Amino acid sequence: MKKFSATPKNVGRRLDVVVAELYPKLTRSSLEPLFKRGFVSVGGRRAKASHKLHEGEKIMIDEAYLRQEPPKIDLPVLYEDENVIVLDKPAGVLTHSKGALNFEATVASFIQPKITDKSLSGNRAGIVHRLDRDTSGVMIVAKTAKAQHFLQKQFSQRKVKKTYIAITEGVPNPVAAIIDAPIGRNPKKPQTFTVIANGKPSQTEYKVLAEGLFAKKRAARLELKPLTGRTHQIRVHMAYIGHPIVGDVVYGHRSGGLVLHASELELALPGGQRQNFKSTLPPRFKEFIKNAR
Repeated sequence: MKKFSATPKNVGRRLDVVVAELYPKLTRSSLEPLFKRGFVSVGGRRAKASHKLHEGEKIMIDEAYLRQEPPKIDLPVLYEDENVIVLDKPAGVLTHSKGALNFEATVASFIQPKITDKSLSGNRAGIVHRLDRDTSGVMIVAKTAKAQHFLQKQFSQRKVKKTYIAITEGVPNPVAAIIDAPIGRNPKKPQTFTVIANGKPSQTEYKVLAEGLFAKKRAARLELKPLTGRTHQIRVHMAYIGHPIVGDVVYGHRSGGLVLHASELELALPGGQRQNFKSTLPPRFKEFIKNAR
């Protein structure tokens, strides 16, 4: 329990602003639950974030909320050595938390006990690349800072080969092509991305593997290879050509879970040996009925 009194310089200031100054590594938004759940009091009474302070007021903060640890999680491991771990991430698991506070089990929290290099710290320790929460499949993480740097350099230099399998709404025409369209933040919805003239160069190669039905609607099973690594790239590009990925509630139309899987990852491991790691398709892909009319 943290206790302090409002000083003359705090007079008239919002309580949440003053509290945020006590935790410089945390954002005001991440501290909002302290007020919503009644963990901050002034003069012994539950206080609102907007409370304007008076000199000498007694403030108490129950810090137990801030000390919570994410629950344990067990993720499938495809490969592990002294430098790296290759995982088969299930859909629904976040790669890492967005802030310093993390009460949700993530890939980052799973690997944290396995990291052998204590110079790696923070909510992204060991994370080399990301898979969206609803995307399943193979991803690699690092146990040491040296391994993390080695792997990240390959991603930045486009020396990593990534292959995805997806089910799309409708069947793309042509059945094989490279989508070359720049991607940037959507000015109307900054939390999302879109094809935009001043965006970063982005290329995605796709090939239709089969046509059929998914949930009784026309669909295709595609192999996709992102040649660049923009956030949400595959999802944005498929929506751009009019065939969003099934279950993409952000860029598409249907709900029920994103049907996108990172099936292969080929890269060099620390030490120089190049390897290709594969992940089998999740059960949901079996709902696709090939060649159905």
